[in-house]
Amino acid sequence: MKLYTIKNIAITAVIILGFTNCGNDDDGIMNGNEVDFTGIFVQQDQMGRPGINTVLSGSSEIKNDFNVTIPSEQTTKFQPLFLDQAVALHAAFGAEYETNILGLDATTLTTILATDVLQVAPNETTTYFDGTNILTGRSLTDDVIDVSLILLFGGENGDRFNGQDTNGDGSPDLPVLVTDGVSNAGETPSNSFPYLEAPHGV
Repeated sequence: MKLYTIKNIAITAVIILGFTNCGNDDDGIMNGNEVDFTGIFVQQDQMGRPGINTVLSGSSEIKNDFNVTIPSEQTTKFQPLFLDQAVALHAAFGAEYETNILGLDATTLTTILATDVLQVAPNETTTYFDGTNILTGRSLTDDVIDVSLILLFGGENGDRFNGQDTNGDGSPDLPVLVTDGVSNAGETPSNSFPYLEAPHGV
């Protein structure tokens, strides 16, 4: 999932760079090719916080609807659906949602997550979550999928669903839901565009 996200960021950046570096294109010609911008363009996708729509939309219809809804309308429309899904995911494992490591109950967390924007706090540490700061930005080395899963399933200590053996029989009774299993160790962004390393093998 992380590789998919990073690759899409890089592809998007290249596309944007291509459009912004095309010079004077008032004549409708771009890099020798004629581009037709007539017609009606419709938004098809969006992603401020990776994985939120994937995990909390209970169906493909809800996911697609979320992608084409502007952020200012998302909380009212999707928070109740996201709350139902968060509760249902816990119930599937015989558990109730437990207030997370930020002290957020299910209603408060899904209210925050239902608006798909990425906040930036210019005077704070740039981080998705560093143990103290939360959603004050996003750096290229942030493990955003694991953070999202921890906030949703980690409970008060951040490790609630981490393969624990709850009955002492030597076998895990709880699934691992607080990580996607893909390490972000060794990520070293460069100081020049496109800033990202080549995709890692898995």
